[in-house]
Amino acid sequence: MLQAPPGAGKTTRVPLALLDEDWLAGTKIILLEPRRLAARAAARWMASRLGERVGERVGYRVHLDTRVGPRTRIEVVTEGILTRLLQSDPALDGIGLVIFDELHERTLHADLGLALALQTQRLLRPALRLLAMSATLDTTPVAQLLGGVDAIRSEGRAFPVETRHLSGAAAAATRRDHGGGHIEVLVVSTIVTALREEAGDLLVFLPGAAEIRRVAARLAELPLGRDVDVAPLYGNLSQDAQDRAILPSPAGRRKVVLATSIAETSLTIEGVRVVIDSGLARVPRFSPRSGMTRLETVRVSRAAADQRRGRAGRLAPGVCYRLWPESEDAHLVPRMTPEILEADLAPLALELAAAGIVDPLELSWLDPPPRAALAQARELLAALDAIDDRHRITEQGKQMTGLGLHPRLAHMLVRARALGGAATPLACSLAALLSERDVLRSDADGSDVDVRVRLALLRGSGAGPGAEVDHGAVRRVRAEAEHLAKLLGAGRRPVEPNDERDAGPLVALAYPDRVAQRRAAARGRFLLRNGRGAAIEARHPLAGDEYLAIAAVDDRLPDGRVFLAAPLTRDEIEEHFASQITEEDIVAWDDAGERVVAVLRRRLGAIVLVESTLRDPDPLRVAQALTGALARAGVAALPWSEAASRLRQRLAFLHHVDRTWPDVGDDHLTGALRDWLAPRVMGMRSRQEVAQLDLAAALLDLLTWEQRVALDDLAPTHVVVPSGSRLPVDYSDVEIPILAVRLQEMFGLADTPRIARGRVALTLHLLSPAHRPVQVTRDLAGFWRTSYFDVRKDLRGRYPKHPWPDDPLTALPTRRAKRKP
Repeated sequence: MLQAPPGAGKTTRVPLALLDEDWLAGTKIILLEPRRLAARAAARWMASRLGERVGERVGYRVHLDTRVGPRTRIEVVTEGILTRLLQSDPALDGIGLVIFDELHERTLHADLGLALALQTQRLLRPALRLLAMSATLDTTPVAQLLGGVDAIRSEGRAFPVETRHLSGAAAAATRRDHGGGHIEVLVVSTIVTALREEAGDLLVFLPGAAEIRRVAARLAELPLGRDVDVAPLYGNLSQDAQDRAILPSPAGRRKVVLATSIAETSLTIEGVRVVIDSGLARVPRFSPRSGMTRLETVRVSRAAADQRRGRAGRLAPGVCYRLWPESEDAHLVPRMTPEILEADLAPLALELAAAGIVDPLELSWLDPPPRAALAQARELLAALDAIDDRHRITEQGKQMTGLGLHPRLAHMLVRARALGGAATPLACSLAALLSERDVLRSDADGSDVDVRVRLALLRGSGAGPGAEVDHGAVRRVRAEAEHLAKLLGAGRRPVEPNDERDAGPLVALAYPDRVAQRRAAARGRFLLRNGRGAAIEARHPLAGDEYLAIAAVDDRLPDGRVFLAAPLTRDEIEEHFASQITEEDIVAWDDAGERVVAVLRRRLGAIVLVESTLRDPDPLRVAQALTGALARAGVAALPWSEAASRLRQRLAFLHHVDRTWPDVGDDHLTGALRDWLAPRVMGMRSRQEVAQLDLAAALLDLLTWEQRVALDDLAPTHVVVPSGSRLPVDYSDVEIPILAVRLQEMFGLADTPRIARGRVALTLHLLSPAHRPVQVTRDLAGFWRTSYFDVRKDLRGRYPKHPWPDDPLTALPTRRAKRKP
């Protein structure tokens, strides 16, 4: 483990210093660099120190560009290349040392490469040496991972750098006056100040290429001086443009390098005395919900800010302008989160499968891949036929690993090759387009959503009105497409006119989870196969298509915005996803129609491709769907007749008295509705038919034969009173069943009537001749002895035609008034 500050010479001096060590005799050094630009620059510098051209003792391997020869001893490679080397030769024969440069960036490939290299060292090549280098990384966990080694620290040769922060008032004023573009205004004004007040070249850190272009445009309008050159520096520039930014300025000239975070590490730009730091960086953020990785502008970490400042003190004392108040330093995070904890892990999962690793904990990691994210990645790989259900790589997965692409795009290429014809060159162009920064920077009429517009650009057609084409990106895409076609043995056949009409099925093969169907009567609104929503502006031509294959969509809810898509037909879906289309018969309740519907559906995920009426659905399933709907509505919504309600009250009373009787409460009946009601609804489909249900009969089905026989005895519907009247018993309160009866009809009865075989006394509501309550009692004998005489005194004046005897126990009960004399 080697730690040294920015510009100390780690990247270029260490490999040269180790080259002639005895333990490296006959073997190579592999130097891992996170970025292509830094890899090429490091190789050129080391070759120049040896007085050679790149490709002799020092060479490099990056995507689409290899400069190595039979004498090469030091190979500078980008991180994906090391993974390819480990796949082709797990023992790394012929390699004596692997150097992981700028490990503090904690990229996904670097973490994976280190874990695999440690496994190689442990199992196959104990003599293999590993060296981790960084300027700002916390050395302790890395040193422990490497076996408890001591970390070597070197201060290098650094000159003092004066740090100048923006005042809080200036920052607030700029934000207020310039809104979202305030950072560019600040950068331009600071560049003008630094050119006037300081000597040497300027290195300006901006978050991305778009900001670099805007700042460059503003500077072009200013009188900076004839001796000042403005040089952009970002990854997608041509080699010549990158060289103009990196190489020393000619004598008598000054340079303003506008760079992304690519210039933080590994690169030393000669002549830089001033750093201007916007404090912003653009980093990838993966959204598990959308399955998309998007670039997000964030505040830099404290470690990155220190890296940037260090670039000003490489060759002489320098100055660093930080375009934020000093008070905000305390709010910077110490380091950015390692990519493995936030990234799309599908590429890593495929690499693990290719290496035969089922359990990632077999490897030693700085941070192991999160289980949930790895599981999601494996689900995608299974959908792409890259791994089996045991997470082992399939034959198709093996073909995908050699293409150096995201598994989605690799799957598209492998399937396209099997389709033959024009599919392969078209897929190569699509893969190159979808891997590269967008070739259209803007498009006034919105046609940028259509992937086919970009394919037409590749074959030389013009873009739509108002479109701004990134011609450099177009050249890179064409080169990448040719490279992929060569890998697949498809030659260099370009995309022909009308080929792009077949883009939809290929995009769908790469993004099977984003096949989308237009929602009924909603132009521009789509339902994705994974159940999410997506939207295109209604005026766009694609907004009216029945089906789309969507390559890029954000994760906004409820409908994500579509950025790239191509049209698709149902026949194409049926052809390419036949094995994934399921056929199901659906028997379900329709709330709108208040009935059970039975349909036959062909479905791709959440998308219903075809739906037809199911003629003879299973009666049991119909009954289950119906009772399920009734259960959701609740027992109270059932068509209770008066007779059924009274029976339910009687059963509830008996359950209260004796728990062996069935529970007919709302909760229990609702929960058991499929059991007690299903037999009665067999053959029914609608709520209208349910309205005819005999719920009393359904309740009786809950009783045993013995309980049916005992029901009327234990809980009679009516009781015969002394007058001979047959009066109903009210069971609405299970604790106090009520008998409402006129007082005169109870003459001669000494005790309160009882039910449930004498266990429960009825609560008597004794009524006046006008049927108004005059007394409530469960003790009739006590009433005759006491309260009766007060009631008699009060009522006989109001009801003189009715008998009010002195002794009610010997009087005859009656339902009528006194007979006329």
